[in-house]
Amino acid sequence: MSHFFKRFADCESGATAIEYGLIAAGIAAVIITAVNTLGGTVTGAFENVNDRMGGGQ
Repeated sequence: MSHFFKRFADCESGATAIEYGLIAAGIAAVIITAVNTLGGTVTGAFENVNDRMGGGQ
């Protein structure tokens, strides 16, 4: 039984997978925030171009 606990304590692959998961979640959060922030700006720019071109008529 003590051999199992020693092997479990020495195993780092699970911790590494969790770390990579946390990094991926952080990157995804940054991307989602950037898209939400810039989305309104890009929409406004396209609406401005559309208005200057006569509203697409």
